[in-house]
Amino acid sequence: MPQEFPDDENGDVLRRMRDSGDDLSRPRIVDFTTVFPDQERARQLAEMYESRGCVVAVKYSGVVPELPWDVTVSNFMVPTYQAITDFENGLGASAEPLGGRSDGWGCFEGPNVVH
Repeated sequence: MPQEFPDDENGDVLRRMRDSGDDLSRPRIVDFTTVFPDQERARQLAEMYESRGCVVAVKYSGVVPELPWDVTVSNFMVPTYQAITDFENGLGASAEPLGGRSDGWGCFEGPNVVH
């Protein structure tokens, strides 16, 4: 019987990954994005997660016009619903006091497969 996921955005993504043949028991790097109004606050979050051992990238993207600075936090993990949701919620809670917010996540199934 296939693994069931809650009926929300994270569950929908994981369901699509599973249904496309992704082995969700395999650990991989999951990239979580947060967005910020300025570089200074983006760097504050980046430093917080770098100190926790995560790989972090800060860049101006302008994708979200009012929050144009992106912080991508890469975490090596098994992509379970609970692990992704917990990490994303923790990241959002860290970003909020700095004026930022979570803006999604993504990962690769294998070396060259994008979801």
